[in-house]
This record gives sequence, C-alpha cells and structure tokens, in this order.
Amino acid sequence: MERGAYLLTTNTFEQKLAEFKEYLKTMKGYEEAIGLMYWDMRTGAPKKGIATRSEAVGVLSGEHFKMSVSDKMGEMLEYFSAEAAFSRLDRVDRKIVTETKKEYDRSKKIPPQKYKEYVVLTSKAESVWEEAKEASDYAKFQPYLEQIVAANLEFIELWGYEGHKYNTLLDMYEPGMTVDKLDQVFGALREKVVPLLAAIQASPYKPNTQFLKQTFEKEKQKQFSLFILKQMGYDFEAGRLDETVHPFATGLNPGDVRITTRYLLDDVNSALFGTIHEGGHALYEQNISADLIGTPLCTGTSMGIHESQSRFWENMIGRSRPFWNHYYGDLQRQYPGQFDQVSVEDFYRASNEVKPSLIRIEADELTYNLHIMVRYEIEKALFSESVRVADLPELWNEKYREYLGVTPSNDGEGVLQDVHWAGGAFGYFPSYALGNMYAAQITRTLRKELPAYDELIGSGNLIPVKEWLSDKIYQYGKLLTPTEIMTEVTGEELNPDYLVHYFREKFSDIYKL
Repeated sequence: MERGAYLLTTNTFEQKLAEFKEYLKTMKGYEEAIGLMYWDMRTGAPKKGIATRSEAVGVLSGEHFKMSVSDKMGEMLEYFSAEAAFSRLDRVDRKIVTETKKEYDRSKKIPPQKYKEYVVLTSKAESVWEEAKEASDYAKFQPYLEQIVAANLEFIELWGYEGHKYNTLLDMYEPGMTVDKLDQVFGALREKVVPLLAAIQASPYKPNTQFLKQTFEKEKQKQFSLFILKQMGYDFEAGRLDETVHPFATGLNPGDVRITTRYLLDDVNSALFGTIHEGGHALYEQNISADLIGTPLCTGTSMGIHESQSRFWENMIGRSRPFWNHYYGDLQRQYPGQFDQVSVEDFYRASNEVKPSLIRIEADELTYNLHIMVRYEIEKALFSESVRVADLPELWNEKYREYLGVTPSNDGEGVLQDVHWAGGAFGYFPSYALGNMYAAQITRTLRKELPAYDELIGSGNLIPVKEWLSDKIYQYGKLLTPTEIMTEVTGEELNPDYLVHYFREKFSDIYKL
C-alpha cells in the first residue's frame, strides 16, 4: 500500500475511527486464538504435537505482528495521533491510540521474520523446560535459554534504551519502572525484611505445621478449590479450572478467563492458595468493562497491578484470621478426621509459617520477596552481560545461600523452577514484589472505605470486596496507568512502607514478637 492510501479509503472521521477499531478487533481475534493454543499446550496437548503446534502459533503470531506494523496501521496512527483528530477522540479512544502507537513504535523496529522465529523458539522452549525441570537437566534447556537471551539483547538494541538495558524490558511489564527505582525500593524492603525474618527465626513460638503434611486426595483438593473460587465471585460461566505443572491464568476475553493449579498429595495448602492466587488474576480480567472488549485496553494495566490482585486474594484474604474463622469448618468437613484435633488458630498460624524455602510459588509472604530479588539480580546481570547463561545454576545457588540461607540440591528445585524465562518473560519477576507492595497499600484504603471489612470476610461474604475492587480497579483495564490507579485509589503513589507495616503487624502477632 502506498503512503496515504488509507487516508483516501474513508471519507469521514467517524468512518476512519470505525475502520481503525475493526482493525484492532481483528488483531484481538488473533491474540485470542494464540492464547487458546498456548493454554492447550500447557494443559494437556499431546507431546508429539507440540512442535507442529508451536509452528502454528508462530504463523498466527507472525500474521498478528504484520498487522501491528503494517503501512495501514502506521497511516491510521499517524492520522489519529495528529492534533486535529486526537482532540476529537474521547478518553477511551485517546488511550487506545496512545497504547497502540507505543506498541507500533516498538514493534516496527523488529523484522517480522525475526519475530516469528522468536515466537517459535519460545513455544518450543516452554515444552523443553517442562522436561528439563522434571529431569533436573539444565543442560537440556540451556541452548534454548541462550538463544532467548541473545534474541532479547538484540531486540533491546533495536528498541533502544536509556540507562540500563534492562530498563527496556522492565517498562514492558511495569511502565515507567527502572533499575534505579527497583534498586532503591528493593534495597529498602530488604533492609527491613531481613531483621524481621531474623526475629521470627529467633522466636520460640513456632507454629506446628505437621498436620499440613498428610495425604490429601486430589479430587477433594479440587472440590475445595472450586468451592473457594465460587466464594470469591469467580464466574464459572466465564472460566474454568484445570491442572498444570506451573499454575497460571489466561484471559482470552472477559467472558473466558481460565485458571490452572497444581495438586500436591502431601500438601493441603499448595493447590488451595495457588488457586486463590490465580483466581485473583481471573477476577481482574473477568470484571473489565465490556466497553473495552476488542480493544488493546481489555487487559490489566500492568503486571504489578495484576499481581497485586492475586497476592491480595491469596494473602490479605486467604491467609487472614477472619477468613479461616469462617471457612475452617468447611475444610474440616472436606477432609473428615484429618483436622479434628487441630484448632482454627493453629491452622491459621501454620498457614502463615515463615521459613526460608527453595520454591518461590510455595514461599511464605515474608520471604517471597527475597525470591524475587534473586531473580531480579540475575536478570539484571544477564542484560548487563556480566554473567553467562551457562553460569546461572551456580549463580542461582549462590544467591539463594546469600538471600535465604538455603541451597538447592538440584536444578529442578533451583534455576529451572520457573517457566518465565522459557517464554522470554524477562523483566516480569519484579512485578511480583511490586504487587505485594501495591496490595498492602490498596488494602489500607479498602479497610477505610469498607469499615466492616473483617466482619465481611469473617462471615464468608467476599462479594462486597470483589465489587469494591471491580469499581476501583478492575473495570478500567488498561485505561489508567499503574500510577493513576494507585493515586486515584489510595491518594498517593507506590509506598512500600505499607507492606512493611502489614508484615510487622501480622507476624509480630503470630510469632509473639
């Protein structure tokens, strides 16, 4: 298409806008198809079909990418970004143009064939990672990771960067976030968490957790997980729960938001809290305004805000005393005879045990942030090119000794434990710790605006909490930035002090500090 051809195909502003939105809707259709294929590959697609399926994902991703950087897209964005047209757009359409142009400017710098090859590479890498993790065989996964890191370094050079190369990757998940900001926030958090952790470890009032390590039937775990999801307000007519190696949530559209979990037969809490966590992500996606469907705004505003919701539901709600005061009887009935001699207070304390561990997704609230800092330090080193992919297992083990005082016995419980790097999601991990900070800050405001907060949870009425979050956060999708969300909801930008206060109050009570 010659330059200017698009501008001649439509006559009125309204027609141009309708054509632009229809184009974006078609792109969303590709995204939904790709998302469904990824979900299938992660939840039970036949192993022998993975290679061909990955190629199919590559084809669709390639077509989507071509649309995103086409001359037609460029001309539409040029038209709507100009003051004459931009000033006529409403608030939503302005944000759509701004977000689409940001993606266009970034994507335009990547050759389509190179992008397609990268999608195929990461699709295959995720399947190889599963096998490597199970066998604790880093050597099997290493060649794929080397290619993924090299590709990202090449992309960063094409995209451009300010300061640290890693800043470009951080901005993709948390707009405006930089290494300098994270170093400051993480440094301050670590400075306050480590002494608290030491005080907890020195406390003689350790919770008894033995009763958590019985054998719990998988089907009973599944039924209780489904029960709690319904209590949270998860809409099963707009989603489903499946089993996978690494729990995740997939929002295809607000009417189809799927979650997965992992059942451990010797741990009653792993699947339950994992399900609540993914359920928090799902509530966000299910409650985005219908007005945003088919647009780039029909998703969470950032990974940090998204993670704030999963961590809020998992920890601020699911691990709270009022929650178990109400639901503990249901748990006892689900597992007859297994908790008869265990009080609700003992179960609550056991479910909030603080103990340095090897596995991030099973870490307690307090030490979880240290797991994130390990990954952040490693990713930062990878993209400053001060460490090689081949050195990661050794570096990982060193960091775990330094940060948590534990050492993995194999790479399956060490450097291979997370799927994120296989999918090329560098810059994502810091979102988890940012999510904890956002969640604590949001909870403070929620308690003020819902004075009966503890009573609602203690009576098993979680819906008013979901409705408050839907009104304040969920409905807006990507219409508001993370900073706008925090400022409008809490009255200030991100403040990590609220998380520290939450930790001190909660764990001082549990450990009698």
